[in-house]
Amino acid sequence: MLPRIDTIKQIRTKIGITQKKLANLTGVSTSMINQIESGRSKPSYETAKKIFDNLATLEGQTSPHKAGDFCSKDIVKIKPTSTLHDAIEKMHKYSISQIPVFDGNNPVGVVSDDGIMKHLSDAGESGLKHTKLSETMDPAPPIVDFDTPANVLVPLIRFSKCILVSKKSKFVGIITASDTLKMME
Repeated sequence: MLPRIDTIKQIRTKIGITQKKLANLTGVSTSMINQIESGRSKPSYETAKKIFDNLATLEGQTSPHKAGDFCSKDIVKIKPTSTLHDAIEKMHKYSISQIPVFDGNNPVGVVSDDGIMKHLSDAGESGLKHTKLSETMDPAPPIVDFDTPANVLVPLIRFSKCILVSKKSKFVGIITASDTLKMME
């Protein structure tokens, strides 16, 4: 999932590059970048991806910090066959607000206090002990590499409950919204 298109200008100016430089890196005209930033034109998915990839690369050059520097190394996991009640108990035990759902070594979803509250408002308390997470979980969280520039994470966390961090195809950490706030300090 890409960040919102209306963040392009903000990211570009934060990095300190011109529309012309972004256009050259992306392979589009300066006029097209101007139209996208002003909302007069909507880029194709491929063009938007190129723009955000280039911005992420440039941001990474301005930030020495990586995802691995800020992730919590202990990932609390839960299985899709667990119940909402099990998830609530784990959340209380570890004082967390979301848990990635793993089927073996594969992330298949995420359960959050927000999602549980939505389920409670729709179905009531009676199903907590019997409702399986596989029936109520949100989609799997995004996965980033350990060396992903930290400032790329902020737009990403806005659209997901958490981010999983991998290194050499192994999950080594998790990043939550509160982790990104710590990173900003």
